[in-house]
Amino acid sequence: MIDAYEDPGEPDRRGGARYLLWLVRCQPGRSLAGAVLGSVWMVLLAATPYLLSRAIDDGLEPGDFPALAGWTAVLFAVGTFNAWLSIMRHRTMTRVRMDANFRTVKVIVGQAVRLGAALPRRVGAGEVVTIGVGDVQTISQSLTVVGPGVGAVVAYLAVAAALLSVSPLIAAVVLLGIPVIVVLVGPLLARLQGAETEYRNRQGVLTARIADLAGGLRVLNGLGGKGLFAAAFHHDSQRLRRQGYRVGAVTSWVQALGIGLPTLFLAVVTWLAARLAAQGSITIGELVSVYGYVAVLVGPVAFWVECGYQISRGLVSARRVVRFLRLEPLADTGTRNAPAEPAVLHDPESGVRVRPGRLTALAGARPADAATVVDRLGRYMPSRATWGDIPLDEIELKQIREHILVADHEADLFAGTLRDVLGGATTPLRGARNCATSHNEPADAREQAEAPSEAHLLKAIHAAVADDIVQGLPEGLASAIDPQARNLSGGQRQRIRLARALAADPEVLLAVEPTSALDAHTEARVAQRLRAVRQGRTTLVTTTSPLVLDQADTVHYLVDGKVAATGAHRELLDTEPGYRALVARDAEEPVR
Repeated sequence: MIDAYEDPGEPDRRGGARYLLWLVRCQPGRSLAGAVLGSVWMVLLAATPYLLSRAIDDGLEPGDFPALAGWTAVLFAVGTFNAWLSIMRHRTMTRVRMDANFRTVKVIVGQAVRLGAALPRRVGAGEVVTIGVGDVQTISQSLTVVGPGVGAVVAYLAVAAALLSVSPLIAAVVLLGIPVIVVLVGPLLARLQGAETEYRNRQGVLTARIADLAGGLRVLNGLGGKGLFAAAFHHDSQRLRRQGYRVGAVTSWVQALGIGLPTLFLAVVTWLAARLAAQGSITIGELVSVYGYVAVLVGPVAFWVECGYQISRGLVSARRVVRFLRLEPLADTGTRNAPAEPAVLHDPESGVRVRPGRLTALAGARPADAATVVDRLGRYMPSRATWGDIPLDEIELKQIREHILVADHEADLFAGTLRDVLGGATTPLRGARNCATSHNEPADAREQAEAPSEAHLLKAIHAAVADDIVQGLPEGLASAIDPQARNLSGGQRQRIRLARALAADPEVLLAVEPTSALDAHTEARVAQRLRAVRQGRTTLVTTTSPLVLDQADTVHYLVDGKVAATGAHRELLDTEPGYRALVARDAEEPVR
């Protein structure tokens, strides 16, 4: 089975069926063992009626008790051996499924890391969650065809050969009847694929709504939008339920036919064999063996139908995985080096200039406008932005990530100790948005420096006014932090994100709304300490807080995404009525 740290390999992205085949090719020995064990197991199941017929014809009917005892012993030995084979087959197939499960998880996680900042722009969070939770399991279950599926084919051929020695007529009926059953179920499997695809798509939409609800419940309550959101969620959940009923209806028919048709077929063949026995064409032992053979065939046929059902669902899930794996990250066409000396960052589309070694602020009525400027300056979207006299798009992306860090106020916080979250166990790469790992480059292209010392972390924590958070946790920096730091308040999470960015100590820091969730007293201290700790380093913050703006060397006032005025905070208060109104509106203390 794949090791947690082993390279999962390069998946086949040409289609769902090819992806499933790739999962089999990744474990050829185990897949072959599963096929062999499944085949021998089913053939020995089919051998039981033959041994039983020999015991009747050679021992019971003529009264030869030594022969009866001998065939009974053979029957017992074969049954015991087959029970052991069944255990080994199940163990092997469990490993095949687990390998496929873990391997798929690894390629999905690797692709998510590879996409980085492009991920939320290319696919919704609900789609990723649905793939990781549901599709991975469905794909692994579909590989059951490797073992019992192959064994069912071998057992079918073995039983047909055995019946040929008993009665060519019965053998012909079996050889022709089983394919007819499979053909009858086939159209339902095609219909199941369509219904399952629609179900998975709607499930992704609903999962995305759940994620939005979990992350923004307090905001919805504050805006009075909880009822509207609940109504939309109810509507989508009802659509998903109805689609689930459609999938269940088709599935029930598939499973019913998978059991009912083989049983009906067993009755027909048994009736035909009984007629032949009554006519003297076959012996009583052969009649018993025919019944046994056909009864055994119910298992392989049920396996075929079950495998067809699992493969149909597996193909739907594999296509979703392949579609995700085909997504490409932001193109890196840059070949030039970053400026050797601190230089001006310039965004021509907005007119923003970020001078080196200074604290610059962006203030605008629409926070999205300022965030878009940051995305352009951090090269998270195509733009005409320049660094010095070099277009950002022409600089090697790896170098930009090493020097420029975008600290988003909603950046992910991963589970671990507080020291890990701040970058004390695994080095925070200075290339990514403010997260624990770099998002935009493959693992082999990333660089890791030594983990920062505890003194360095404590300095960043102090600058972010997060000392009380560390002191309030039971084990300080060694305390466990939940995913997305859900065991912290909103203001605490924001300060931890800022501390993480400061601990990375990038040459250029672009911080989006770093104090929006803080009370006025805490915000004032953060603004003062941020200016002090970033003295001589290039820093840009987006904010409308007068406490932060007053600490900035330069403030750009944005209107409709363009610079309408530039100057010091107090200067703009005196000369720009729009700026004065914007800052006055934000002067009230925010809720923590």
